[in-house]
Amino acid sequence: MTTRRSFLKGAGAAGITFCGCGRRGAARAQEPEHRLPVMIKGKRIKTIDVHSHCLFHDAVDLMGDEARNVFVPVKGAENQYIVIAERLKQMDAMAIDMEVLSINPFWYRKDRDTAAAIVKMQNEKLAELCASQPERFAAFASLALQFPDLAVQQLEDAVKKLGLRGAQIGGSVAGEDFSNPKFHPVWAKAEELGAVLFIHPQSTPELARRFQGSGWLSNTIGNPLDTTIALSHLIFEGTLDRFPGLKILAAHGGGYLASYAARSDHACFVAPPGACNPDIKLKKQPTEYLRQLYFDALVFTPEALRHLVAQVGASQVMLGSDHPFVWEQHPVDRIFAATTLADDEKAAILGGNAARLLGIKV
Repeated sequence: MTTRRSFLKGAGAAGITFCGCGRRGAARAQEPEHRLPVMIKGKRIKTIDVHSHCLFHDAVDLMGDEARNVFVPVKGAENQYIVIAERLKQMDAMAIDMEVLSINPFWYRKDRDTAAAIVKMQNEKLAELCASQPERFAAFASLALQFPDLAVQQLEDAVKKLGLRGAQIGGSVAGEDFSNPKFHPVWAKAEELGAVLFIHPQSTPELARRFQGSGWLSNTIGNPLDTTIALSHLIFEGTLDRFPGLKILAAHGGGYLASYAARSDHACFVAPPGACNPDIKLKKQPTEYLRQLYFDALVFTPEALRHLVAQVGASQVMLGSDHPFVWEQHPVDRIFAATTLADDEKAAILGGNAARLLGIKV
């Protein structure tokens, strides 16, 4: 394992990079109100961002000619690839003690050998990075979910051998939903290991034509919609009943599900014949499953956060920024701005919940 000093010095040369996107002008310009160390009533709070991203050049290069499609440069591209020292400075400015890094899947359509090579390289590099800065970084592993048997072994190796905290997965796998029984071995292994599965969507590819036009709709509404669909299938197809110990963390506040959750309950009573599988008998109302799932707090306003907490419980919500994407540059301030939250709830969302779920020492 590389020493901390040599690791940071050689980070750029080793191909360890971070990605970000968005227009700087669209980000909030004001200075953050809170900086490290974050305190609540005189108590030091370890802030843990469960939603932050990175890329590794060497792994992307394994995509061959498709590598250019993995990352599309946008305005401000010169700021998107940074070394570790710069990332730490940004975290300090955002009042973030620790980031839980993850890599958005770009390999789900690749062949077995290529996908395996990408995942192996990424997981090893993530583990090396976390080992070099254990107080600042943790990580979710990558999985080649298109090959469930391979993903099972990758998850076990990532957790048991590399010390990663679980795995990030997309919102679906090349058009196949997670409720498909072919993925059951992966969920069973995650349940056995107590590993967290972080669902981060990849837009909703089937709607690509309708997303065309102004507004960046493939991301703006496509990403939360994809998570909404993924979670709804896990609920209605009985997957969460089959694997009640499964630890699911959903990005972007879980998409739209919590905002209109009661419709899911009502659908159970008004659905026409044939709309629901008669062989699937849910053990609870659909909205009750939300309280066994986890969500990041990336919902932008105090009212949205108030509603999310009211729907799922403060114990299920965690700090998330999407860093280095510029969706939320002051996530800690967002939590403090939620005047409906008690101090102990703010402390839990800022870091306590993530520490408990991911086994992070505080």
